[in-house]
Amino acid sequence: MAKNSQYNKVSVLIVGAGPAGLACAIQLKCEKPEIDVCVIEKGPDPGNHSLSGAVLEAEPLHTLLDLAVPDWRDSDAAKDVLANVIDKDDIMFLLGKKLAFNIFFAIELGKAFGLGFGQMIHKGDYSVSISKLTKWMGQIAKDLGAEVMTGFAAKDIIIDESGEAAGVKLVDQGLDKEGREQTNYVEGEIVNSDFVLLAEGCDGLVTESFVEKAGLQRKAHSLFSVAAKELIKVSPEQYQKFGTDRVVHAMGYPIWTPVIGPGMFGGSIIYPGLQDHLSVGMIVGADWKYCDFNVQDALTNFKNHSFVRQFIEGGEVVEAGAKMIPEGGCYAIPRDPATGSIGKGNVMILGDSAGFVNMLKIKGLHNAINSGMQAAKAVAESLDAPEKAAVKYTELIEQSAAGEEMESAKNFRQTVAKFGPLQGMPLSVLGGLLPEFNVEKDYEATTIARYRLKPNQDFDKDTFTAMAATEHREEQPSHLRILDSEVCRTRCTPKFDSPCITFCPAGVYETIHDEVEPANPSNCLHCKTCQRKCPFDNIRWTVPEGGGGPRYKRM
Repeated sequence: MAKNSQYNKVSVLIVGAGPAGLACAIQLKCEKPEIDVCVIEKGPDPGNHSLSGAVLEAEPLHTLLDLAVPDWRDSDAAKDVLANVIDKDDIMFLLGKKLAFNIFFAIELGKAFGLGFGQMIHKGDYSVSISKLTKWMGQIAKDLGAEVMTGFAAKDIIIDESGEAAGVKLVDQGLDKEGREQTNYVEGEIVNSDFVLLAEGCDGLVTESFVEKAGLQRKAHSLFSVAAKELIKVSPEQYQKFGTDRVVHAMGYPIWTPVIGPGMFGGSIIYPGLQDHLSVGMIVGADWKYCDFNVQDALTNFKNHSFVRQFIEGGEVVEAGAKMIPEGGCYAIPRDPATGSIGKGNVMILGDSAGFVNMLKIKGLHNAINSGMQAAKAVAESLDAPEKAAVKYTELIEQSAAGEEMESAKNFRQTVAKFGPLQGMPLSVLGGLLPEFNVEKDYEATTIARYRLKPNQDFDKDTFTAMAATEHREEQPSHLRILDSEVCRTRCTPKFDSPCITFCPAGVYETIHDEVEPANPSNCLHCKTCQRKCPFDNIRWTVPEGGGGPRYKRM
């Protein structure tokens, strides 16, 4: 891509080199190898900005690989990325700091009786590093002839006079902190395209701009969770004790305890990696009410539980990161009110950008891949009429397993948000039969209540951030904006004690001379928690220069 050209044109432009975007590129180059496909990615390499547990349901990936690389099973990449096949599936309920009960039998009963939560079974799935998976998919896409351009950050979508998307605008490079042009300044290019596929991941900047510009609507507003994860090198004995074919999902302590609290939705994980490594993570619904809560504190408590400690005590954290997860389900997927399409015209919204996470399965990676494949098919069938692509894509999605899953899980998260975990979880069994709930936005849930299990020692965010290997050019303008500092000073700090300072996993926000500021934007992990959890909706995440952010390798 020429650095000074304003006339770039590609047939298909995919924003985001994650699993959804790369699946789209791979499928499309298999079906229509003659058309040019360009994937732009703000991270330094595919996978650097990808973080998940991750449990991967195999079928969509197998279907894609069988098409693109028929002998993939014999490849070194497959033996590395897909080495851990799940055979043992534990669902633990943790009560206090020491007690743990395996309640997987309840999930099996749910499956036997056809109840929604019976989907929460992972036997036969893979435990994977999404960073490694994405890197592998990126190489496959390149081998098939797709351009995968890393270090290019899109800041907005361009709509032409006919109302169709003409392409995207990339972020300017070479500005100083005050926004002045430096000697190395390069204006962000406009990349024109016949089709634009938005696969930025959760709460995508360009996606949300398009939703507003195109007048897309959601039946229910988006709900999110915030996740923190550590990859821990343990002893061979601990690794063997846990097992390479086992995954653990836990609920209860330290985020939910009946009657006495705390009362938050979410859970925790332990997944096997390769060669004496275990992934340990905490996922908490962003509608928590505690103004002093930080997901990393809950992760610390989880790691100190006696059930968990046996597997990781004495281990070394070798990588860490954080992200948000879209949990709103099918009611929160943005659609064109006129046609019902997921996107509009020649623009389609894929994967986490749309919100294809099935909370009953606590998985979304397979749906992201599936959505990319369906989007590619829609493009292939709409080459002569790009304006019909989003409608075709939506038809294909709704006929696919992803569409069926999302329909089956509708209202689940809204039911829990409406009634709380104690009542909401049992009621969610009937979620598909219950009416649509109008629940509050995540940030509106914040109160002056305090998290009663706050550890005695502050979480070491500096070390956590270092383990994410995040970096940005220090002299660029801050990509984090506080809209009204007066709100921070006169309302948020006196009432809630500046929650952004606490909940930001990278320690970006600080109080300097009595003003809350994004003092350390170069630490940012791109999780975007700040713009969804500020109690006054007073923070906006904008895109920094391409090539910055975390550099996940095994997350």
